[in-house]
Amino acid sequence: MDNQFNFVLALPEIVLCILATGILLVEAFAKSKDSAVSYSLSLLSLVVVTVITLFQWNTGVVGTTFYGQFTADPLAHLLKACSYLAVLATLIYSRQYLVERQMVKGGEYYALSLFALLGQMVMISATNMLTIYLGLELMSLALYALVAVRRDHLGSIESAMKYYVLGSLASGFMLYGISMVYGATGEVSLAGVAAVLQSGKFEQMAFVLGVVFVVAGIAFKLGAVPFHMWIPDVYQGAPTAVTLTIASAPKLAAFAMTLRLLVEAMNAVAISWQPMLVILAVLSLAIGNLTAIMQTNFKRMLAYSTISHVGFVLLGLLSGVTDGKLASGAYGASLFYMVTYVLTTLVAFGVVLILSRQGFESEEISDLAGLNKRHPLLAFAILILMFSLAGIPPLVGFYAKLVVLQAALAAGHVVLTIVAVLFSLIGAFYYLRVVKTMYFDEPAVNAPVIGNQLSFRSGVLSVNGLLILLLGILPGGLLALCVQVIDASLKFAQ
Repeated sequence: MDNQFNFVLALPEIVLCILATGILLVEAFAKSKDSAVSYSLSLLSLVVVTVITLFQWNTGVVGTTFYGQFTADPLAHLLKACSYLAVLATLIYSRQYLVERQMVKGGEYYALSLFALLGQMVMISATNMLTIYLGLELMSLALYALVAVRRDHLGSIESAMKYYVLGSLASGFMLYGISMVYGATGEVSLAGVAAVLQSGKFEQMAFVLGVVFVVAGIAFKLGAVPFHMWIPDVYQGAPTAVTLTIASAPKLAAFAMTLRLLVEAMNAVAISWQPMLVILAVLSLAIGNLTAIMQTNFKRMLAYSTISHVGFVLLGLLSGVTDGKLASGAYGASLFYMVTYVLTTLVAFGVVLILSRQGFESEEISDLAGLNKRHPLLAFAILILMFSLAGIPPLVGFYAKLVVLQAALAAGHVVLTIVAVLFSLIGAFYYLRVVKTMYFDEPAVNAPVIGNQLSFRSGVLSVNGLLILLLGILPGGLLALCVQVIDASLKFAQ
């Protein structure tokens, strides 16, 4: 199906772009105070593109189009499907929170969420460095606007400014790195760069300098130390609904960008970027876990937790090339880790959204005191979540860490594996502290009694939590799928 203008391969992107634009137009005429129409249409749009992507994946639709700038391969299908589900859950969890704070008037939140998703889809399928940058900017600009969507809240405006300034700087790093790689190889397509690097006919000094800037841009989007400074402030300052948007699906797109750039295009010169990933991984594990211990704000603690988990993802990525040979199992382990981490993050911020109410943000760890007495089911959901993030069996977080550590050992990174285990043990402290607060601390005198009312949002949260437990007990299917799509995509790229 190789065709210079095969629009079928980009059908999900085309459909989502049309539907997102249509939602903006509908909202302009509907003038609904709670944007119920935009909310319903957004959910419908996500269902439609999910069906299209799953149909393409099931029928084996693969190929490149637009002169080799865009691809549809198994990796793209999997990550897009996961991104749709992550955004769908985000919109469901956020609905009541947004309505109570009057943040949905005009429907900007829903349209911007879909346009951010569109940018992520372009990043996931991009096979050209300029296309990757185009998708990155589309996603980033939508996220900048989302952070500032609550215009009457100074904390949100401050976070949006920090995110915009630092994000623009990171985009500049990325673009400068791309220009240097182009100058060294004469190619902007990933396949072209890979071919030139295989031949050895490139300017080595210019290329290495370009790789440094490219890795810096990647590290910012992933949230790796020392390019992590935006994560705690943005996670804490942004409305919780927007924090969940930033913390979930964009991580999958950043992972895809990393895999496309470093593995598909630059695996022949892995020696030039592997040492940088080693430094980023160790610093992320250290700073993320040690700093999280000192946090009293739940969202800020989860931000530093994110940084530490990025260290594990990078550990898997740097273990994928050994003696010039690609190990799809290591990349599959990293993909498995990222997918399960996003699944866990959805539960974390979903619970915060449910606990928040009009005039009160349930953001401090102390707000969870005595939660088991007020709402045992929510307390149990957070317990499962914390145990999974800490890597306690039989939850999925344990198995995700295990497969990444096995991949690192197989690649000969014994010291890195020991470092990762030690910092994971340190990280267990702040997760268990949350459990202790919920089950053993007395609730505040004015703490509200939370009803056990059933709702669609609670049902989605229950399914989300059960998946964390089930994937921990039966992880083989998803892990095999991750390794399979990585292997198929690497072969297709070659």
